[in-house]
Amino acid sequence: MAGFGWGLASGIASGIAVWTFYVAMARGPMSVISPITAILAAAGPLAFGLAAGEQPGSTALTGMAIALVATVLASMEDEKGTSVQHGRLTRNLLILSVVSGLAFAAFFILLGQVPAGQGLWPVAASRVGATVILITAALAARESFRFSRRLVAIGVVIAVFDVLANGAFYFAAQAGMLSLVSVIAALYPVFTVALAVTHGGERLRPVQMVGLALAAVAIVLLALA
Repeated sequence: MAGFGWGLASGIASGIAVWTFYVAMARGPMSVISPITAILAAAGPLAFGLAAGEQPGSTALTGMAIALVATVLASMEDEKGTSVQHGRLTRNLLILSVVSGLAFAAFFILLGQVPAGQGLWPVAASRVGATVILITAALAARESFRFSRRLVAIGVVIAVFDVLANGAFYFAAQAGMLSLVSVIAALYPVFTVALAVTHGGERLRPVQMVGLALAAVAIVLLALA
């Protein structure tokens, strides 16, 4: 039952994180908002794990530091050529960005607190919590929905990968140190950029190329650790 509670709490944090992140991204400069969210999402669980007494070796700590830098650099998106006119970073958008980053960090931390031997029920509870938050936010904003077969199919694929990702993090956090696992998980912008290049035909910015290179170094160091 404790695992279910931790999972549900992590899902609520995840829903808040996703909601505030996309609201901020839709209204403000992506090149500023995305790195703020990424660094908080990675640094929060790292600080929590170290404060809780985890003691990564020097190789792991070096890899973590490089991974944090790689996450920020890879998440710096280019706003040129987009169809949406993004405004400047206002105080409210900064608050949304910080809330999103802290909520992502809370998701990692809370799901990492699930006791061993709980099965996949905490992951299911996490997805339920996130879904409730996002549906509530959409209804409160009075969003209109127009579903098509293609949209539903894309949504199903996203949901499957989302559950797989959360399940992988859940088992990794139970088997290893939260500070180490969460930093690796927070490298997700790197893989998003890589997929955008290989399958979306996008071109890398120089800063993102540096981020990808640093991510590769970080992954090697963390694997060796």
